[in-house]
Amino acid sequence: MTTKTRVLIDNAAYHIMVRGNQRQKIFLQENDYLRYLIYLKRYKNRFKAKVYSYCLMPNHVHLLLDPSDKLDLKRIMHGISMSYAKYFNHKYEKCGHLWQGRYKNYVIQKDEYLVNCATYIEMNPLKAGICQRPENYKWSSYGTRALGKYDGVLDEYISQ
Repeated sequence: MTTKTRVLIDNAAYHIMVRGNQRQKIFLQENDYLRYLIYLKRYKNRFKAKVYSYCLMPNHVHLLLDPSDKLDLKRIMHGISMSYAKYFNHKYEKCGHLWQGRYKNYVIQKDEYLVNCATYIEMNPLKAGICQRPENYKWSSYGTRALGKYDGVLDEYISQ
């Protein structure tokens, strides 16, 4: 079976989704979430990307990324995914795949839909029944984007 070619467009953002293999939990302790955010910051800075929204769910991740170069998207996701998988497998004495296949990416034009997509991402914990209010979920960008709690990950969206 061949893999589909990714659609990559200049001056676009991307809604990224990556899930744990067999829908297994990929975050077992609070430090796991923190470690993923460290890798997200590292690779966003290395490749001069912007992060407009994120949500780390127990068994999957949503990101809204704006790479400075569309070809850097795969480098960013490879760096984050490989770093976190190595960390997770070492910490929990596991081996093999952590992620279920390739990450999915959807092109998001930088218009009003970008804000809608960011909101959709941050409302994921409510949809999953994990919390009743978005500000009660610690592992999304809602606190920064809506409440102004700086986390060092999120970038402000400025229309061009």
